[in-house]
Amino acid sequence: MKKRRTYRRTFIRNWREYRNLTQERLADRIGRSVGLISLIEAGKSPYTQETLEALAGALGCEPVDLLIRNPPDPEGIWTIWDTLETPEKRQAVEVIKAIRKRA
Repeated sequence: MKKRRTYRRTFIRNWREYRNLTQERLADRIGRSVGLISLIEAGKSPYTQETLEALAGALGCEPVDLLIRNPPDPEGIWTIWDTLETPEKRQAVEVIKAIRKRA
């Protein structure tokens, strides 16, 4: 029996659910099959850059967000970052730099 390959974890399902979309609706938005969406979300099928970009466009995020960011995580660094104003972002960067220097 052939073992199925598992692909790198993504946050595509998290983003889809965050945007209150079904797999069917997302598939319609990007012109792909529900089966492909399901397989990609389950880590059973690879995605192409083109598909990742289409998914990001349909989900209102950047392609990299689908790989590194869980949108409903209130403690996630990017979730916190998005709530900051520009001066606060500069201050946060300086704090992070200071922490890095101490390490």
